[in-house]
Amino acid sequence: MLRLTLRTLRADALRLLLSSLAVVLGVAFVAGTLICTDGMRAGAYARAGAFDRHTDLGVYAGRTALPPSLVDRVRAVDGVAAAEGELTGTAGVVGADGRPVLGFAVLAAIPTDPALRSYDVVAGRLPDRPGEVVLDAPTAEAQDFPLGVPVSVGGVTGAARPYTLVGTVDVAGTVRDVGGPFIGLVGADALAVTGERGYGRIMVAAAPGVSPAALADRVAGVAGGGTTVKSRQRILDEAVDDAVRDLDQFGMVLLTFAGVAVVVAGFVIANTFAIVLAQRTRRIALLRLVGARRGQVFRAALLESALLGLVGSALGVALGAGLAAALTALAPRLDLSVAGGVTVSGRTILLCLLLGTGVTVASALVPAWQGTRVPPVAALTDAAGQLARGAGRVRLTIGALVLAAGVAALAGAAAVGQIALVALGGALAFLGIVLFGPVLVPLLVRLLGRPVRLVGGAAAALAVANATRNPRRVAATATALVIGIGLVSAFVVGAGSVKVGIERAVDAQLGVDYLVTGIGGDLPAPLAGELAARPELGVVHEQRSRTVDGVEVRAAHPALVRRTLTGVDAGDVADLGPGEVLVHRELAAARGWRVGSPVTVAGRSFRVAAVVTAEEPAGAKVTAGHVVDLVDADFTALFPTERGHLAEVEPAAGVSAERARAAVAAALARYPTVNLMDQAAYKKMLTGTVDMLLAFVTALLGLAVVIALVGVANTLSLSVVERTREHAVLRAVGLSRGRMRAMLAVEAVLTALVGALLGMLLGVAVSAGAMAFVARIGGDFTLVLPWGRLALILAVAVLAALAASVLPARRALARPVVEALGAE
Repeated sequence: MLRLTLRTLRADALRLLLSSLAVVLGVAFVAGTLICTDGMRAGAYARAGAFDRHTDLGVYAGRTALPPSLVDRVRAVDGVAAAEGELTGTAGVVGADGRPVLGFAVLAAIPTDPALRSYDVVAGRLPDRPGEVVLDAPTAEAQDFPLGVPVSVGGVTGAARPYTLVGTVDVAGTVRDVGGPFIGLVGADALAVTGERGYGRIMVAAAPGVSPAALADRVAGVAGGGTTVKSRQRILDEAVDDAVRDLDQFGMVLLTFAGVAVVVAGFVIANTFAIVLAQRTRRIALLRLVGARRGQVFRAALLESALLGLVGSALGVALGAGLAAALTALAPRLDLSVAGGVTVSGRTILLCLLLGTGVTVASALVPAWQGTRVPPVAALTDAAGQLARGAGRVRLTIGALVLAAGVAALAGAAAVGQIALVALGGALAFLGIVLFGPVLVPLLVRLLGRPVRLVGGAAAALAVANATRNPRRVAATATALVIGIGLVSAFVVGAGSVKVGIERAVDAQLGVDYLVTGIGGDLPAPLAGELAARPELGVVHEQRSRTVDGVEVRAAHPALVRRTLTGVDAGDVADLGPGEVLVHRELAAARGWRVGSPVTVAGRSFRVAAVVTAEEPAGAKVTAGHVVDLVDADFTALFPTERGHLAEVEPAAGVSAERARAAVAAALARYPTVNLMDQAAYKKMLTGTVDMLLAFVTALLGLAVVIALVGVANTLSLSVVERTREHAVLRAVGLSRGRMRAMLAVEAVLTALVGALLGMLLGVAVSAGAMAFVARIGGDFTLVLPWGRLALILAVAVLAALAASVLPARRALARPVVEALGAE
């Protein structure tokens, strides 16, 4: 049987080619993910301790920063050779053109003691004294900064000031490589720029011959409570854990999408084996007649699937390694941070081979079992090879019930906004489509085929009949598409709905012309005052808030406060001014406050000007509606150090928008950690992450859709082989080559179209439930259907189906009519 199986596999190699392609693509996704993450993990291990090569101990802050005086006390401990404070924060660099250098910038305090310096210097040296700075080499090169020139650096404490560039460093692949500039200053300058009152940790180098454990005890005694002293090994272990944790999470995300692709490949493989084994019924029957047992035939089919899976998996591993190498090579050009190279481990190879082979064998189990059930005598009849058994009543009944339960669960999820119900409904609906597909899919094919028959005539009618001839086959082919397109549609609709919700929130809460936002942090302290002093600007309001005794105290501007309110219960909002406050309805009811009531906020007395209502959610730390609004001046007097990350700006009366924008831009020139944008740009910034995530997800799920479309081509190709004599008869009675191609194209398009439509319906239903859940959490989020993108998905599915019909049509027309009429 082994030799027979190998000969059979070799004889049917072309028939199984597309099936093996599904295995290759699915395994390549998994292999590429594992190879990439293994390489990145190796790079993470290598660079995790990049800034602690000379650190023997570390004193880490608890809830409060470590004061600079503690550094001196630790340095004085017996056995300490060197001690330096370190912190990391955000800052900005003004480029050579006078504009801020784009990108999120990381600022770090660099030790001045050589015993603790662990930076890789590319050119020059590290800073030794205040007023000196180092940058990462790519930023210095891009800005054409030579050593010795002044470089302006600014943070949250004020405008940028010049520092002398004394060197460049290499931080690529480390935790301080986040895509933007790296800025290194000595400790005092780093504290001044970031506004921090102390350090995040103190690095300690032990004197030669000193026991690290004994030194740790002495340092801990000096550091006092609220701090943690860590050994070098613990520092390195935690650095590795931090570096690898996010990588593992990223790898799990990729593997989840790879799993979707593998599942789709499983559907394609199962359908392929079902067709191939059905076409071998006479051959199987002959084997049975000459003495082969059912078990032997079954094991031979499984052996064939195992060999196919093994070969496809090996090719998938090779393709995955190539993809990983290509990604690693292209990463620098795409501004992606991919530390490490290509790492192909034996574990990855073995896992991928087992996965691909296992999925192939598992997918072939049911077709192999069914293929051995045909009685030998029945199999030798002419009709045996054309049998198209429908699904059993039990399966269809269960499928209908499960599908109805899934639809009901999704409808309930859309009404009540329960995320668990969304997941349950989506899973049940898909399972219902799988089970009830032999009835549902042919019904939809006939329905969509009606207008096609009217336009395409006899060829189109034959295509519809061929597509529905084998209900199980067409259902399995369409179901593979349902998975990929359903997930793509869910993300497309969900992302579109979230974007619209964000834009509505901006329209409702921000009614000004221009917005000034902090890049990665709060606005610099003096910025709002400088903007307010500009005569071209009429309204400058920095959004700030502070929670005091369970109440959210917010800064408000009399000209802007009305836009966030949905109603005024009592009083007049126009009375808001110095010494006056607006109290929200829920807080007023809880405290018994009315218009004119005296209230105390942070120890200062105010008068209630109005009781108001608002739909916007309050801060997460307070009860909804427990909000008090103060004018900016009063808020600043109460909380002078409180900063916000956004300021709203409007031109003064009679000042054009262009002139006002120029005034704001002139003021911001000295503040590299802020950004100026209008409402459209602000919306784009907020929704940019959604667009990027959608593109990422669509690209990953695209492989699952490609595999499903490979299944369409595979099914059509095998059906062409099965209908060789039938096609020859059609050609003999006058069906032209063009109409033959059109018939096969219509068959492929109808199958793909039904799968795509079912996937879209499932995706939209899942998105509806998800949006109800998001709206329940907070925000004006409703389901929005992006008709353009959905139409594009349908168009891509149709065009891909047309492309998938080309090779089967060529094969159907390749054999001469007389030869095809004599085919078995």
